Amino acid sequence: MHADDQVGEGVPAELAVFLREAVDDRPVRIAPSICEGCGGRVFFTLVNASGAERECSACRTRAFIADSEEYWNEESWEDDEPGAAVCPCGSEEFEAAVAFTLGADGSVRWVTVGLRCREDGFCGIYADWKIDYGPTDHLLAMV
Repeated sequence: MHADDQVGEGVPAELAVFLREAVDDRPVRIAPSICEGCGGRVFFTLVNASGAERECSACRTRAFIADSEEYWNEESWEDDEPGAAVCPCGSEEFEAAVAFTLGADGSVRWVTVGLRCREDGFCGIYADWKIDYGPTDHLLAMV
């Protein structure tokens, strides 16, 4: 881990390490996805290269991750229509966490969505996109 990294409570340890290894050497803030409806931590997730939407497996509440909703339309998808995240084992239920890579000024520069399979523990990066605008503080709460 980087000396300036911040890992939120409830991020599975394997997923935090995986996310840290997957991003560059800049500091990151890693936050767990938690359903606002029921507090659930297991999700079905739709992803493409520049966004993600999760659905709680317990209460079916849906939420976009970071600024995904702004680009969640056919004009933005081009040849990258969202699809269901699936583990190599075939499971579609995941714990989710987001690594926000921070710039020198503390603003979010990259959003990296990591998923950990509930069935076999497989960890993977399922979406990763650059943030090229500011301010970005609002993104940190959109996990």
